[in-house]
Amino acid sequence: MSGQFDLITLIALIVAVAAIIKLRSVLGHRTDEDEQRVERLRAREREASQRAGADATSADVITLPRRDRDATPASPPAEAPGPSAETRIKAYPVSDPAVTTGLLEVAKLDTAFDPETFLTGAGRAYEMIVSAFAEGNRRMLKDLLSKDVYDGFSAAIADRESRGETLDQQFVGIKKSEIIDAEVKNGVAALTVRFISELISATRDKAGEIVSGDAQKIKDVTDIWIFSRDVSSAKTRSNPNWRLVATQAPN
Repeated sequence: MSGQFDLITLIALIVAVAAIIKLRSVLGHRTDEDEQRVERLRAREREASQRAGADATSADVITLPRRDRDATPASPPAEAPGPSAETRIKAYPVSDPAVTTGLLEVAKLDTAFDPETFLTGAGRAYEMIVSAFAEGNRRMLKDLLSKDVYDGFSAAIADRESRGETLDQQFVGIKKSEIIDAEVKNGVAALTVRFISELISATRDKAGEIVSGDAQKIKDVTDIWIFSRDVSSAKTRSNPNWRLVATQAPN
């Protein structure tokens, strides 16, 4: 009886194991249809994720309305007209009324001319020229001077260099500047400016010893310079630069 039971039990176990193996082989095998189903599911998940991201981004962005191509752009608000050149010049303080007359002649050809703006630029040019002369910077001088004045400055620099001397100079500032003469001849404007500046200046020899001037003392220097610019046509007026064309000794 016991032997028969063991045989029946063994047969049952074999059948059960065979069934499990068969079931496992079926469940563990993915068909082409299963692969397609999984891929569709993944695609839907990606689309949902992208929509969520786009919704989150659009919540922080304000879309500006488009302007039609044919729409006429809005005109900028009109600016209040400033004082005319004549008004500016007549209000400009001068020591000689003849200067005002000359400045008005300049403004007739160049309506954008303003004496205050010119004097500010002339002051900057004065400092640059004085400093360039002390340094022997011929290249900078050439851009700021007429040919005749450049030749004179260059000769003075060459003479200084031939003696082995150097100019030790510090530009302190301009105490006063004023237009003392103005005229227009053949479409060329010429404005004369008197500068009173403060300089520390000393000339040193090859050994570095001071041969003239004082390296510690501030000295007042008066220069009278004439600046010129062609204002005869729109083409020449497009160049706003004035050049130093002459220097005069103060009276």
